[in-house]
Amino acid sequence: MAAWNTRYIPHQRGRVAVVTGANSGLGLVTATELARHGAKVVLAVRDTAAGGRAREGIRAAVTGADLEVRELDLASLASVQAFAKELTAEHPAIDLLINNAGVLHLGPARTTADGFELHMGTNLLGHFALTGLLLDSLGRTDAARVINISSMTHKNVHLEVDDLMSHHAYQANHAYNRSKLATTAFGLELDRRLRDTGSPILSVLAHPGMSRSNLNPRALQDRGRFERLMAKAILRALQAPSEQGALPQLYAATAPDVCGGQFFGPSGFKELRGRGVKAVHPGAEAAHPETGHRLWTEAEQLTGVTYL
Repeated sequence: MAAWNTRYIPHQRGRVAVVTGANSGLGLVTATELARHGAKVVLAVRDTAAGGRAREGIRAAVTGADLEVRELDLASLASVQAFAKELTAEHPAIDLLINNAGVLHLGPARTTADGFELHMGTNLLGHFALTGLLLDSLGRTDAARVINISSMTHKNVHLEVDDLMSHHAYQANHAYNRSKLATTAFGLELDRRLRDTGSPILSVLAHPGMSRSNLNPRALQDRGRFERLMAKAILRALQAPSEQGALPQLYAATAPDVCGGQFFGPSGFKELRGRGVKAVHPGAEAAHPETGHRLWTEAEQLTGVTYL
């Protein structure tokens, strides 16, 4: 597994894969490789113009790539509902849901269209609702998987389930980290609930380590020009290319030996980066069933989407 790369991806012909945030970074690499191996890939993106450019880029790299661009704004539950309704009408069976999209904003607190704190509303609640709305379609295939993308930073914070919106003491980086802790707990709780119902759907987690993406440049948009340039230079020196960062989620989505509840990251030192993939461990808080249960209950109440 440590030396695993995209050459080992089995054929995906006949499979329908939905990749959120597929127009850039890790999502673009993931969508490209799934298309290269024969999957029909739905690029679920907030900006359909950017999605269209990504589609043309993939087609230039992959002859015969089967792609769709569909609008999805995870910061709006109305958009999530509309996306799921239109998608399932045309694709009643879905094989892969890769909850890749995310937001990192290191400026003042912002909220989603529904009034949720931006990180938690987008990174967790949008994907929680989307997964529930697509679950019936995922259940119509033999080997469906839901992949949630975590971060190493989920181990650095505590999740206040009673204050998911960070009303008491907002710090942007902590809000992002808490959203990734919540995402990790969600993926593990989803696995427990799928197992309890005997569902064949697998819930799997992955994280990219220190990898280039479109998150960090956007995170600094409220900072000064000099600070943005310095941060960009430092990150470029430290971060692995997106092609490496996407390997754990591609492994989670396609490797034949994957089991529900597993978590994958880069194979290198301290999971920071690597040319391969290895199984890793979630933080203790994310893995605790009580965390998952309380978070699930709260997410159902906030989104109005109930399942399992």
